[in-house]
Amino acid sequence: MNDKSQIRDAATIILLRDAATVPSVLMGQRGSKAAFLPSKYVFPGGAVDHADGEVTLAAPLPVSCLAKLVQSPVTRHAPRPETLAAAAIRELWEETGLRIGTAGQAAHSPDGWAGFHATGAVPDPSPLRFVFRALTPPGRPRRFDARFFLAPSSALMDDPDDFSRAEDELGHLHWVPLSQARALDLPFITTVVLAEIEAMLPELDQPRDVPFVVNDDVSRIEML
Repeated sequence: MNDKSQIRDAATIILLRDAATVPSVLMGQRGSKAAFLPSKYVFPGGAVDHADGEVTLAAPLPVSCLAKLVQSPVTRHAPRPETLAAAAIRELWEETGLRIGTAGQAAHSPDGWAGFHATGAVPDPSPLRFVFRALTPPGRPRRFDARFFLAPSSALMDDPDDFSRAEDELGHLHWVPLSQARALDLPFITTVVLAEIEAMLPELDQPRDVPFVVNDDVSRIEML
């Protein structure tokens, strides 16, 4: 049996819409019976799967994004940057039904990727920017070492308001104006991430400094 208290690598994706006018982010609500962050509003994301390291990507990560992921402190054996990016794209697909990719046919579909590939898409991490990292504190029922990626809604292959292909892990999927997001029931770390994103706007370039929050302690933010 897996030890759920062990730290697992995770990837989260922040989709941003209308960055230059009325910026909003895509969020959903976790179920009330979820073991991790029940009833909280979150960005799409989740644990890295083994298959995320086997899937073929349509393009490489941007050089600046790759560099920041490589520079990130090594606390344990970490997945390759490409694996983390693939996990973020897969989680977005599973939880919202939206795809970041390019049209094409995959020669091989690892476990968990068949549905994505069946739509005629290959994952493309080139729009992603690495903007945040956070480590869940000890004592929680689940612990994650989460990397947060930012992407514009224009990177989607789909109608950004069509969640008809989403699985049921997140409810109340909707675009939340940044000016209203902090009024939702959010995890502490999500509030911090929202502030970081707001400070970046209207630019969506790879930030020079990527915060790494250890154990929900704002005073221990390390800049990568």
